[in-house]
Amino acid sequence: MKNKKLPKWFNGELYQQGGEVTNPFSGESYELNAQELSMYDFIMGCQLVFARQSGYTQKLINDFDKALSWFRTNNSKAYMVLLD
Repeated sequence: MKNKKLPKWFNGELYQQGGEVTNPFSGESYELNAQELSMYDFIMGCQLVFARQSGYTQKLINDFDKALSWFRTNNSKAYMVLLD
């Protein structure tokens, strides 16, 4: 898998290695590179914060939307398996 640069706005943790991620609803898995895994974990972390229904900002909502767009653009197949 080709490594893609993360956007400048991304302020999450950047992993050194990728890994396999499994969709908890479908059971399907996908191998992500380090950048994709970093972005995926950011997206999942945002979802946890949103589930609390408090303590998040408009900036986090905007970054979450940008993260989904980045993932959809950079690995549409993994997006469909893991996030759609």
